[in-house]
Amino acid sequence: MSWDETADRLVGAGADGEDQAVEAALRPKDLDEFIGQERVREQLSLVLRAARHRGATADHVLLSGAPGLGKTTLSMIIAAEMGAPIRITSGPAIQHAGDLAAILSSLTEGEVLFLDEIHRMSRPAEEMLYMAMEDFRVDVIVGKGPGATAIPLELPPFTLVGATTRAGLLPPPLRDRFGFTGHMEFYAPHELERVVHRSARLLDVEIEADGAAEIAGRSRGTPRIANRLLRRVRDYAQVKADGVVTREIARQALEVYEVDARGLDRLDRSVLDALLRLFGGGPVGLSTLAVAVGEERETVEEVAEPFLVREGLLARTPRGRVATPAAWEHLGMTPPADRGAGQGPGAAQQGLFGA
Repeated sequence: MSWDETADRLVGAGADGEDQAVEAALRPKDLDEFIGQERVREQLSLVLRAARHRGATADHVLLSGAPGLGKTTLSMIIAAEMGAPIRITSGPAIQHAGDLAAILSSLTEGEVLFLDEIHRMSRPAEEMLYMAMEDFRVDVIVGKGPGATAIPLELPPFTLVGATTRAGLLPPPLRDRFGFTGHMEFYAPHELERVVHRSARLLDVEIEADGAAEIAGRSRGTPRIANRLLRRVRDYAQVKADGVVTREIARQALEVYEVDARGLDRLDRSVLDALLRLFGGGPVGLSTLAVAVGEERETVEEVAEPFLVREGLLARTPRGRVATPAAWEHLGMTPPADRGAGQGPGAAQQGLFGA
């Protein structure tokens, strides 16, 4: 299961159609309005101001980080700051070099090309992109076999903004051609509170400070999730209360949607519950854990596990997945007496299940 396929989770960082529509209305228009990512904003501001001062096209930009942190928004801000149009596409949509050549040949001077999930682009297109980024030209192959001819096609200067959730999958030759690389960090709670207040104002939602803090604390460090939770809490407040989002209303609403105080949802808690109750805290193999919760291995590994590890509730070891003391505490359970010796029931089962 990919990030896009998990967009229907309330705390999933993928964007569905509703999210995209709301994000368009809530999206900041310039760097001063953009909340969080202080270091990236400062560095990017210098790059763009220097390019404007020279009257030149901005350097190519690579933005990496988890979904929902603002990579698409920053790409649009780059275009706005440079006074240039933006073309948006994605790596999976470019499966042949001809697909990329068609896009590049239609760019105008100074235009920003935003390439989302750039690590998923096909290898032939990737190799064509090297020359386009460096020399602003591509070689279009006409014909097949021994009679094939390469026709050089000059391109106007443009700015490529690449976005990736897995920067490690980008080959070094591609990474090296970006003039600026920015890594998007997860947001601190106080930054998400500002995001919630701003979004509430734009959505005409009356919200109290403690209500915004409650939503921010359950948003997994991700603005997209914070905006999604705000909309669901708004719905609850309008139907069940007087429309004002307070801390208590936010708590009640998110209990209905099964998002707990640390931002865990049903899937996250199912993984932890199975790990603790069935396997004594582990270690246990990922495939076995996935079967226990009735999900695909990829779903547990790519959707639930990263957040549980980041929260310090689960650890990955050579012998398998292991629950931390914080996991036992979060679910209100007491670890077995022999956990201190590292010999819970999961350890005995490890020989059967493997990692």
